[in-house]
Amino acid sequence: MDAVWLARLQFALTVGFHYLFPPLTIGLGWMLFFYQTRFLKTGDPVCQQLSRFWTRMFALTFAVGVATGITMEFQFGTNWAAYSRFVGDIFGAPLAAEGVFAFFLESSFLAILIYGEGRVSRKVYWLSSLLVALGATLSAFWIVVANSWQQTPAGYHLVNGRAELTSFWEAVFNPSTLPRYVHVIGGALVVGTFFVVGVSALMLLKKKHMAFAERSLKSALIPFFLAVNLVMGLGHLHAVQVAETQPVKLAAFEGLWETRTGAPMLLFGVPNVQTEKTDWAIGVPNALSIMVGQSKETKVQGLKAFPKEDRPPLLLTFFSFHSMVYLGGWFFTLSLAGLFLWWRGKVAQNRLFLAAAALTLPLPFLANELGWMAAEIGRQPWVVYNLMRTKDAVSAAVPAGQILASILLFSLIYSLLFGVWLYLLGRQFNKGPQPLEKEARS
Repeated sequence: MDAVWLARLQFALTVGFHYLFPPLTIGLGWMLFFYQTRFLKTGDPVCQQLSRFWTRMFALTFAVGVATGITMEFQFGTNWAAYSRFVGDIFGAPLAAEGVFAFFLESSFLAILIYGEGRVSRKVYWLSSLLVALGATLSAFWIVVANSWQQTPAGYHLVNGRAELTSFWEAVFNPSTLPRYVHVIGGALVVGTFFVVGVSALMLLKKKHMAFAERSLKSALIPFFLAVNLVMGLGHLHAVQVAETQPVKLAAFEGLWETRTGAPMLLFGVPNVQTEKTDWAIGVPNALSIMVGQSKETKVQGLKAFPKEDRPPLLLTFFSFHSMVYLGGWFFTLSLAGLFLWWRGKVAQNRLFLAAAALTLPLPFLANELGWMAAEIGRQPWVVYNLMRTKDAVSAAVPAGQILASILLFSLIYSLLFGVWLYLLGRQFNKGPQPLEKEARS
């Protein structure tokens, strides 16, 4: 058994499972703020009812996200000790900032959202919803900072084989931090807004809480449409940054072998590592060059410009990226259909749309996972881009058998935890919202 491969697999499993939950809490957090803002402004008890129901869903997801996040960080000291020694001075700072500046902000004011209604004023309760959303969003920033430094390291120098910090701000705002962060937040907004759409559609299909479900569905259609368009635009900005700082990753995304101007944007194809060609390629001529350089004369580097040992695993990188893009196209189509049916006054009665929305519920989560896979696999073979290879980052003292045993144990625990999360969400789904109050609280 290969200890490096097993360590990578364990980290992928733990991070991949954890990453189901933060995007949902970020997106739902801003939906809660939206409902509370409407309630504060209009006094509409429907907005209060929506806020109460989705706060319960948020709280369950937040709890599971916290539990799975703690486990993830222990691996840096066990399986990845060589990496921790190399970047500990830099990598630890944003993780500490995430706990101090973001996590406690989010968790403290979440307590007010859960227990404070009726005990604090309406404005304080509204402020709590804002700070919960901000806390979740800031938490993602510091995690993205840590990961982005691995992608595009900056603000450091090497001393005795270790990366030591020379500029905190250069490290934080390294070339990929902001493009990656805004794209991550856009993806989270898609997850959160569509979660409301999908769950509401499922309620309508099952004829549960019909009046509430219709209001909930309609409340999230415009936010979902805006989030989808936002993430597509932010994805473009991120692609431009990748072209500048990690050109081999972009070449792997697009299955581009030859360095050329007028590079096409591939719609479909199957990269062939043996022949160094992409079979059955269908693309838009010049589109990739125009996208990354605003001109068809922009030269885009192909995979052959890089040594084979420095190229990422091609098929996984290519198909995870393209699958994410295909899903984005589906979300755009579904959001347009929802808005059209709403305009026609038929969105809550169209069973085809409701069925499509319900079946799409897991897909925004999958799109986020695929985006993470494309970014992380596309960075290989480097754990810190152009500084440290992944094979050199593992702990020499942890044998493969122990890593395998921990993978099996984590898989069992996480399966049970996922089942509990779904069960508790299902209970809230069946219980439904609290009845509307005759008068909104003043």
